[in-house]
Amino acid sequence: MNIKLLQTFLHLCESHSFTHTSKAMHLSPSALSRQIQKLEDDIGHPLFIRDNRSVELTSAAKQLIPIALNICSEWSGYKASSNVVNNALKGQLKLFCSVTASYSHLPQLLNDFKVNYPHIDIKLSTGDPAQAIEKIESSEVDIAISAVPEKPSNKLAFEIISEIPLSIIAPLGNNQFINEINKENSNWELLPFILPESGTARNRANQWFKEQGIKPTIYAQVSGHEAIVSMVALGCGIGIAPDVVINNSPVKDKVQRLNTLPIAPFKLGLCCKKSKLNDSVIQALWQVAENTFI
Repeated sequence: MNIKLLQTFLHLCESHSFTHTSKAMHLSPSALSRQIQKLEDDIGHPLFIRDNRSVELTSAAKQLIPIALNICSEWSGYKASSNVVNNALKGQLKLFCSVTASYSHLPQLLNDFKVNYPHIDIKLSTGDPAQAIEKIESSEVDIAISAVPEKPSNKLAFEIISEIPLSIIAPLGNNQFINEINKENSNWELLPFILPESGTARNRANQWFKEQGIKPTIYAQVSGHEAIVSMVALGCGIGIAPDVVINNSPVKDKVQRLNTLPIAPFKLGLCCKKSKLNDSVIQALWQVAENTFI
């Protein structure tokens, strides 16, 4: 039995999916099956009940979870302390954020972080912000910059760094929507909307539609907020997007914010698993974030 095997076991207990765990732990499905079989042989009991659709934990697996968590936590603490050499913290940090956050919030955070911890290697990936929490839960990354959900999982920790307003935007100049949007009482249901496919911004948009009694005509649902602003600038429809995305868009001068009742803003924060908060590298970034975004 080794640490990697216990970490794989714990991930499978959370994911209930051999497919998700094999991807997150960078194992082939057959290799994952062999590892779990080896652990079951070591324990002397089956740990999972499997069929084509689900993975259920046995009583032996449930008994093993707190033991595995303790061993992995102790190992993580030891490994973190061993990374401090000559008072210089060393290690690697896998971080995920949206393209916009990579130049709106990340530079200030990483500039301060690298000054204090120059020996930590940052592995940055960007993509749809709606995937941020999923990437944390699947252990693909250590920390993500993410919108804070209304009801976050009790397994996740957040450090708030900003509050993000949202706006409804339309193309500037002559376009097919100009007559309707210039009316004193616009009929929103006649306007094609471009919306985030999922995530907190989409939830806020849905909430606004419900409050206004609007059944929107949806022209497109887009992964990633940046494309919403571009599609609006091209005249494809009316969009709802975070202000930070609009302000940093290369086509911001081709769209206009519409004067409407406000959409509820959302909070943006660093996110990681609570179980990783004792890691010294993550603690270091957390502390820098607290001081940077006061």
